Amino acid sequence: TTGLSSDSDSSPTVESLEDNPDGGCHIYRNGYYGSSIAVVEGVLEVNIIQMTSIQMTESQAENSLVDFVVTCQGSLPTDVCTVVSDPTCQVSKSMVCDPIVVTDECLLTIRRAFEEPGTYCINITLGDDTSQALASALISVNGGKST
Repeated sequence: TTGLSSDSDSSPTVESLEDNPDGGCHIYRNGYYGSSIAVVEGVLEVNIIQMTSIQMTESQAENSLVDFVVTCQGSLPTDVCTVVSDPTCQVSKSMVCDPIVVTDECLLTIRRAFEEPGTYCINITLGDDTSQALASALISVNGGKST
């Protein structure tokens, strides 16, 4: 700070204060602050509306294929991830993520392969740059047929 001294010399003196909480130094700034906030809707809800087993010939029966028909609400997703877990949804067995292009309405079919028969927990996540939404289901795969 700069101020006048109290002695008979009228020349200005400069005092230095350290910037620490105990020293009593405060910095005051005046002015305006501006910012903009963009509110985005995001992917709000995902629903698995249909699960269909793909019938294959005996020579193709290495993996069971299942198509999941999925809808969503909100903004259109740009990627989909599918996590296949044990029936308790605790132990992950595989995860596949793919970019997608959805144009008008959010209705898409996701095809996933299952190496062996069994009951699985499926988590399907649709997302974009700002949000994600999840749907889960239990599926029983019986060597080419699902229930």
